[in-house]
Amino acid sequence: MRSETLPNTAIPVLETERLILRGNRLSDFPALAELWGDSNVVRHISGKPFSPEECWARLMRYVGHWALQGYGFWAIEEKASGRYVGEAGLADFKRDLKPSLDGSPEAGWVLASWAHGKGYATEAVRAAATWGAAKFGSTPLACIVAAENKASINVATKCGFREYTRTTYKGGETIIFRREAGK
Repeated sequence: MRSETLPNTAIPVLETERLILRGNRLSDFPALAELWGDSNVVRHISGKPFSPEECWARLMRYVGHWALQGYGFWAIEEKASGRYVGEAGLADFKRDLKPSLDGSPEAGWVLASWAHGKGYATEAVRAAATWGAAKFGSTPLACIVAAENKASINVATKCGFREYTRTTYKGGETIIFRREAGK
């Protein structure tokens, strides 16, 4: 029997001026399901709200990503209130995308509707990207954004991502961004 060594599964806690990025908890499930069930939140992601079953699988995927890859998505919490803001982090989703993102950790973020327009996404993505730059060294980071999602394009740009190419993903025009190492 072959044995594999799993990465360190301790999930770092990142703090910004207004936010705490921490590992996901079972107690986050109701807020996570509300977030992904909001048609306003998912309009540029899937176009349709996610079911509680799909949200449960997403929560399990986040925890598993940290356990198996040593990196993943954090839950975002507002420092002042403790309220669940959304999620941000880095992952390898094995997307069927051309050109491939293989080899570049993919940054992603999604925030509850009430948190839109407050600068929270930029704050969280900067923290995640800074952590990722330290972890991955000379490896560039990537992210994908629907071409019509102006708010997320602005977040990506503010966080040092630059347009790399345009492609189609799941039937929609998608922009692939890259953030070179050391940025």
